[in-house]
Amino acid sequence: MPPTLKVFLWWFVVGATMALAVIMLQGGIRDIMQSQGSVWELKLVELLTTTMGGGLLGGCIALILDRIKKS
Repeated sequence: MPPTLKVFLWWFVVGATMALAVIMLQGGIRDIMQSQGSVWELKLVELLTTTMGGGLLGGCIALILDRIKKS
């Protein structure tokens, strides 16, 4: 596995975890657990996109900083 991919994946996981932690602190998980029906699916999609967004943000920033460090 290329080192760049390792850096991206590691910081993707860290970023996604941090985004999930922020959602949990704000009570978003409680809102999801209390919702019913199609709202449940909508909230789950919101949770997934926010977590993926946090992971992408962390991974991309890590790649940028890694490239700056190498040059």
